[in-house]
Amino acid sequence: METRGIEQMFDFQRLPSDGLILLLLLLYSPVGLCLMFLRIFIGVHVFLVSCALPDSFIRRFIVRIMCSVLGLHIRQNSPRLRDKSVKLYVCNHVTQFDHNIINLLTSCNTPLLEGPSGFVCWARGFMELGTMAGSRTELAETLHGYCSAPEALPLLLFPEEDTTNGRAGLLKFSSWPFSVADSVQPVAMTVKRPLISVNVPESSWLTELLWTFFVPFTVYQVRWHLPVHRQDGESHQEFANRVQELLATELGVVSTQITKADKAEHIKRKRHTVPHTTHSNLGARPRTVARGFLGSGPGAENPTVVRMAQQVKEVLPDIPLSVITRDLLQTNCVDATITNLLESSEQYHTDPAEGATSGPARPQISTTPSVAASSPTIKPAAKSFGRLPADRHMSLQERKAALYEYARRRFIEKHGLEEDS
Repeated sequence: METRGIEQMFDFQRLPSDGLILLLLLLYSPVGLCLMFLRIFIGVHVFLVSCALPDSFIRRFIVRIMCSVLGLHIRQNSPRLRDKSVKLYVCNHVTQFDHNIINLLTSCNTPLLEGPSGFVCWARGFMELGTMAGSRTELAETLHGYCSAPEALPLLLFPEEDTTNGRAGLLKFSSWPFSVADSVQPVAMTVKRPLISVNVPESSWLTELLWTFFVPFTVYQVRWHLPVHRQDGESHQEFANRVQELLATELGVVSTQITKADKAEHIKRKRHTVPHTTHSNLGARPRTVARGFLGSGPGAENPTVVRMAQQVKEVLPDIPLSVITRDLLQTNCVDATITNLLESSEQYHTDPAEGATSGPARPQISTTPSVAASSPTIKPAAKSFGRLPADRHMSLQERKAALYEYARRRFIEKHGLEEDS
């Protein structure tokens, strides 16, 4: 997974970083708030009208006009390419209201894959399957049976299974939507709005709706493509890859192998990883801050940190406790702290007070870059940073083995045990 590529596919900040645009947003905020409250009132009437009128061209036309008052402007290209015989539409996913936009152009159903069922599901325009399928295979079989009915409306599926900003690339298409039908009609969608991002990861649909009412307008551009048929001997994943490449070309973006799980993992890393620019040691591990320590006060008052610091102190007795505690607050891991301290190029001197509390007094020695000075046969740090991953892995294993051997010897000396025991 390429971090640079995945960073460009999502907007992790809703507000703009440009100072001039941010100033314009602040000046617009009073107008935006008034507009949001007014559109909430109008939105209730739009919902009631859409519920009262039967599904028809007149209903879609009226609701589409009313949605323009809410700031949702919909444009479509090549509507004549829409094939009424096709039972499956596939579209790239940009916002949480993409299915509502397509439904204003043509009648279709989008099944609910995740989220609460019941009234909320119906109000958002999703189709409930009754009993939720336990796996994607069971879901595909259920939808295949639905498409087999002649009177059934077309299905609208999003093979990406998650949203992007629509500007850089497409998430890898899942194969299960292409097992529903042998013919699909691709739909390319782009979304643009001024001042703020079109969506932010981990934002609820209600929050996105309020921001949609806040901004002056949001433009949805929908482009229909000719139907695509599965070729003989072509697997479902190959079919999905071919449609993904076609949609990427239509949108002018790249077709990536980044999946929904990769996006979730990247968001998790961004939530826990602290940007660090002062680490000059290439061999040092990335340091993360645990959520439990962000507001816990000094590390010395935290019993968990104190316990881990004593464990590190037993292995590295010549490192001051203050240095160990500071590193533990960043890593929250004994092994990571030991590795960082071993690979550190700084020199540490044990304070007399700390030496008295941690055991019998011993002469002050400096650790550069490891504690290997007290045991000449141990080489915890590698001589150079390996070029290949295998070399770096072996170097890490050698450091761990040397460290465990050193800790074992210190334990034997401390308790007066014999080497054989």
